[in-house]
Amino acid sequence: MKPTLFILAAGMGSRYGGLKQLDGLGPNGETIMDYSVYDALRAGFGKIVFVIRKDFEKDFREKIISKYEGHVPVEVVFQSLDALPEGFTPDPERTKPWGTGQAVLMGKDAIKEPFAVINADDYYGPESFKLLADALKDMEGKKNEYFMVGFNIENTLSENGGVSRGLCTVDADGYLTDVTECHGIERKDGKLIQVVEGKETDFPENANVSMNLWGFTPDYFDYSEKAFVDFLSKHSKELKSEFYIPTVVNDLIKAGTIRLKVLETPSKWFGVTYAADRQATVDMFRKLTDEGVYPSPLF
Repeated sequence: MKPTLFILAAGMGSRYGGLKQLDGLGPNGETIMDYSVYDALRAGFGKIVFVIRKDFEKDFREKIISKYEGHVPVEVVFQSLDALPEGFTPDPERTKPWGTGQAVLMGKDAIKEPFAVINADDYYGPESFKLLADALKDMEGKKNEYFMVGFNIENTLSENGGVSRGLCTVDADGYLTDVTECHGIERKDGKLIQVVEGKETDFPENANVSMNLWGFTPDYFDYSEKAFVDFLSKHSKELKSEFYIPTVVNDLIKAGTIRLKVLETPSKWFGVTYAADRQATVDMFRKLTDEGVYPSPLF
């Protein structure tokens, strides 16, 4: 059975302004997601599941999903503020859903096979999807063995400001021992820095970082559901707390429940973290098309 690609596309892109998932950046108006879907199909994924917000379903189906008809089976699931386990209700003043951890849980009924999780607005490169597809193809019927594609920090920086990345600690056999969320990472005066509690400190050169490109088997949903209940029992009345995938993964590793292999990719990430990143991304897709990495149009 072919693995499924699960695309997290419910975020609004607050820093960028507007639905950046629907922004045409390729030579024929392709979105970043279109390139991810193309790379995933070429690598051997067999189904696409999107998690989106209900309020932009119509636009999404017209602009995005219609392109894939006849190429791959597609399903849509929805993330909402009140999609919570029994017994929990959000604070009436809370305005946004509960983060990537909750978004993944929305796929529980749609996904019964090994699956990859990606952000809609990140470009990961063909090699990354190939690494993950090959790893997941062998996981049918197995559990407690997960994957993450790790990027060299140097391949994930923005020219236009600091970025947030998950700093990975990996053991001698290539298994993740810890992932720590770091913020404000950029190169300044030749040095890599991050911002910790408002102060600039060094960030390790050539560090392995997570870009939210994960490979799971369906048992992850059960672990995640339990972790979400634990999270909500502490934070359900807070207005901004979010439940993240790395938190679930870290806790499972530390408990000895799972092992997670880090697959190192040579790919260069790019995306539109800031509005000023847009032109560089457009130029990069033009270059990759000119070099024959991608056809034009993609679909």
